[in-house]
Amino acid sequence: MASVMTNKFDYVKNFERDDRCLPNSWIIVRLDGKSFSRFTEMHGFEKPNDKRGLDLMTRAAVNVMEELRDICLAYGHSDEYSFVFRKDTTTFKRRNSKIMSVVNSIFAAAYVYHWKDIFGMTKLQYPPGFEAMIVVYPSEVNLKDYLSWRQAELQQTNLHNTIFWALIKKGNRTEQEAQDILRNSAHKSEILCREFGINYPSEPELFRKGTTLVRKLIPSPVDGKLRQFILPLYCDLIGDEFWKENPEIVGLKSLQVCHRPVHMNGFVVNKPNNSNEKIENDTNVKMETGH
Repeated sequence: MASVMTNKFDYVKNFERDDRCLPNSWIIVRLDGKSFSRFTEMHGFEKPNDKRGLDLMTRAAVNVMEELRDICLAYGHSDEYSFVFRKDTTTFKRRNSKIMSVVNSIFAAAYVYHWKDIFGMTKLQYPPGFEAMIVVYPSEVNLKDYLSWRQAELQQTNLHNTIFWALIKKGNRTEQEAQDILRNSAHKSEILCREFGINYPSEPELFRKGTTLVRKLIPSPVDGKLRQFILPLYCDLIGDEFWKENPEIVGLKSLQVCHRPVHMNGFVVNKPNNSNEKIENDTNVKMETGH
C-alpha cells in the first residue's frame, strides 16, 4: 500500500528542472558577503584591511575544499571567494543548484564555526549571509581571464581604500574630503608616499593580491611522507608565471610536489588523505612568500 501511495506522487518530480552545467567546462562558484559593510562595522573590522576577517574567509574556504575534492583552486579577497571545479568534475552530476547550495552552506557554516578561533572574545552579533552565483567557462583562456579580472578588481579597490583610510586616520580628513581628494587625483599612489611615507608596493601581498588556495603534495612535518595540503599563496594571477608553476590546475594532471618552504598562515590548512592528522604551525613549516 505504501509503495502505491509513493508512486501516486512521483509525478511531482517532473517539475524539477535539469540544471546540469555544460560538460567539459570550468565551473566557478563565487560567494560574496551579503551587506558586509554593515557586518564589518558592527564587529569592528580594521579599515582598510582586517587580517582576522581575511583569515576567517580563508579558513572557511579551506573547509569547502576539504569537503569537495574536485575544487582545484580557490581565490579570495575582502568578502568574496571563488571556487574553481575541475572541468571534468562529476560532482553532484554537475547540477548547478546542488553545487552552488552546498558550497555556500559549507562556507557560511564554517565561517560561523571558526569565528571564535580567529576573533576570540569578539562576540558574533548576528549570523552573516553570503550570496552565491555559478558561472561556467568553456576554455582555459576564459578561466584565466576570470581570475585576472577578480585580482585586477582587488588591486584597484585596495589601492583606493588604502589611500582613503590613510587620509582619514592619518591625515585627519573627513570622509567627504578624502573622497574629493581621490576623485581629483590622477596618481593616487603618490598621495600615500608624499603625505604618509607609505610605499604601496611594500604593503602586505595578502592585501594587494588576495589569497590563492591550491592543492600540493608536501612532505609531512610529522613523518616526512608526501601528503596532500591546501596551501595559501599570495601571488600574481594575471601573468603567466603562476600557471607555469602550477600546470596541474588547467592540465588536469596529478598533483605536483611543492619543494619550497610553506607557511600555514596561522591556521590549519590541510586535511591529509586517508588520515585524521592535522598540522598547525609546526616549527619546521616556514613562510610561504608567494610567487
